Amino acid sequence: MDNAFMTRAIQLSLDNVVRGQGGPFGAVIVKNGSIVAEGVNRVTATCDPTAHAEVVAIREICATLGVFELKDCELYSSCEPCPMCLGAIYWARLARVYFANLAADASKIGFDDSFILQQFTQPLSRRAIPMVQMMRDQALVAFRAWEERPNKIPY
Repeated sequence: MDNAFMTRAIQLSLDNVVRGQGGPFGAVIVKNGSIVAEGVNRVTATCDPTAHAEVVAIREICATLGVFELKDCELYSSCEPCPMCLGAIYWARLARVYFANLAADASKIGFDDSFILQQFTQPLSRRAIPMVQMMRDQALVAFRAWEERPNKIPY
């Protein structure tokens, strides 16, 4: 199956490598049959570990459209989204995601997220990065204030 949107995402990934600006990942977000946002991996270029192509594209379209929900948009990514990007995709509520390379393909060239996926299933006490809960009672004050706020914007 050939698709102009996926072709663009793949071209963005290749261009990013050629320019030496980041990893081999590109993404576009489409609304009503047109590309509204593009993103490439900018992790090393911006010293931002969250600057994956999908997240960059999501940030761009949300800023452009002034929205935080993308229910009527589709994402085309040059690679299967990592756990972080998948979380962002679900929070943004994209209608559909298309991808080219598999996570296994990315793993073969050094972009292996299987360790992160394994960490999700570990109890807090057994995770590689210690996770220590503290001051829950104090933090619950903000949650209660949110619950009681009559004009909150749910998301």
